[in-house]
Amino acid sequence: MRRAIEAHLGSRDVARVIYGAIIGLALVVSLELHPPTAGQSLAAIVGTAIAVGLAEIYSEIVGAEARNRRPVARSHLRETGAEAAAVMIGAAFPAVFFVLALAGVMEVTTAFTVAKWSGLGLLCFYGYAAARLSGSGAWRALWHAGAVGGIGLALITVKALLH
Repeated sequence: MRRAIEAHLGSRDVARVIYGAIIGLALVVSLELHPPTAGQSLAAIVGTAIAVGLAEIYSEIVGAEARNRRPVARSHLRETGAEAAAVMIGAAFPAVFFVLALAGVMEVTTAFTVAKWSGLGLLCFYGYAAARLSGSGAWRALWHAGAVGGIGLALITVKALLH
């Protein structure tokens, strides 16, 4: 398990998951202003994750074709699909809590709360882990965690101030 986590953290997927997680957190925070049902929230989160992933694929293909002045190779399409999957996983991360709400394990309001704070925790974890893997000391790693976590905290704070 540790090797799988280290391999994941050493891949380019980390940047994509963080990007997706910020999108997922922003969506959860905006949905919470006028909370829909658990099913509606789940559909919005999964639909957004798919749309963002498809946008990632399409924009990468168009950009590569424009840069290279030729169609992209199949190998590039597979690589682009894998990168988009990491974005979709990050963006869809909060969906887990709305599945639990649909199953009656938690209330919808609890799902929103847990989705927000676990999303923030996920961002901080990635910032900290990436810094530690790069050889940074604990203090610098905490700074990285705080920097990426600050994005999530800003989203949550703005929502709290507006609501």
